[in-house]
Amino acid sequence: MLGTIASGKLAMEELHRFPNEPVRLPTGLYWNTLGLFQEILKGLAVAGRTRKLAIDGIGIDTWGVDFGLLGRDGALIDNPRHYRDARNNGMVERLLAAVPKNEVFAKTGTQFMQINSLCQLYAMKLGLSPGLEMATSLLMIPDLLNYWLTGVQKAEVTIASTSQFYDPTRKNWSENLLRQLGLPASILPPLIQPGTGLGPLLPAIAELTGLSGAQVFASAGHDTASAVAAVPAGEKHFCYISSGTWSLMGVELDAPLITPQALALNFTNEIGVGGKVRLLKNIAGLWILQECRRAWALQGSDYSYEDLMAMAAKAEPHPGYIDPDKFLEPGNMPEKIAAYCTSKGQPIPKGPGGMARAILEGLAQRYKEVLISLEALIGHHIPVIHIVGGGSRNKLLNRLVAEATERRVIAGPAEATAIGNVLTQAIGAGAIADLRSSREMVRDSFAVEEI
Repeated sequence: MLGTIASGKLAMEELHRFPNEPVRLPTGLYWNTLGLFQEILKGLAVAGRTRKLAIDGIGIDTWGVDFGLLGRDGALIDNPRHYRDARNNGMVERLLAAVPKNEVFAKTGTQFMQINSLCQLYAMKLGLSPGLEMATSLLMIPDLLNYWLTGVQKAEVTIASTSQFYDPTRKNWSENLLRQLGLPASILPPLIQPGTGLGPLLPAIAELTGLSGAQVFASAGHDTASAVAAVPAGEKHFCYISSGTWSLMGVELDAPLITPQALALNFTNEIGVGGKVRLLKNIAGLWILQECRRAWALQGSDYSYEDLMAMAAKAEPHPGYIDPDKFLEPGNMPEKIAAYCTSKGQPIPKGPGGMARAILEGLAQRYKEVLISLEALIGHHIPVIHIVGGGSRNKLLNRLVAEATERRVIAGPAEATAIGNVLTQAIGAGAIADLRSSREMVRDSFAVEEI
């Protein structure tokens, strides 16, 4: 994505889009990390070679929790695993048998999910992973890609805070927690703030892409942190939903909230742009519908999202409740939902339209539950919900959310993650003053829809 700032406004343009699909091997589920880097270089070459653009900054954001391990020579030891890999199953319970739950939460403020980096590392330890034994450095995925662009190994703090071994109170790695679990704290790189300049592209990459002199910034490396930075909020109190594969729902605070109630409700404290803390909960989002669509396509019915939403809008409301957080692993999702409904004594949704509507209604109901928990935690009413990201285009879901929560819903911008990435770079480069100024620019630059 190309971001251009001029006359107080930001314009976004897509330069190169490519799929990001996991690869299943006999040993597990992996990311095609080298393929992703190759596509990044193609996108940069569109800017430099094809368009002949002079780029002021390059920034990368990705999903959270996953990482690569480097050896003494700086090379990748093993291809990074996908957080949905079955290796992580049951790992929360095994980890908590070694260190008490309240102690882990006190040191990290992080919700307990088997996808967390801490669980993945512990699974590697228990599995006697040779890669872990050889590792000299751990880089989260955006930090790894930045390293391949610049040769600089640093840990940007928003992505570090998804790991469950970052302490948001001390604002440093929770090295003691790793040592308690017998994990090597020496592999953790120095931490830096979002917007920090990392330096120019490596000479070979600058020549390949035609971007000599372009600077790389550690943007808000966690895609949710970038998306929340682009929430066009002018209100003092608001809730956000970064809606896409996952739904990340929360509020923005000035300090972490690490309390027994936050632990009981399983909320997480992640770092945002401008020193903010994002108190939020992960909700299995539109990935569930994506998995259904994939299953139907394998059966010969390749429905577009527009087709599914049209059918869902005409379908009858589902009389039960499909909890989206019960569906975290890939597989035949329509079958899994049917089995879930049967186990709960609910009717199975009729056809793809009924299934799609039931999924959206389940998401809206889950948002309502999380909203009530958020208000209990922070002690005040939340009058407005900002929905950003690709899911903000889903008009039916937006309406269901407004109906379920009885709150104002403001939808957009859809490309919030890319927008927040660009604006965080601009703050780091001194082109924009701060987070408040960047949100003003979002409001001035992009249309939103109020429900």
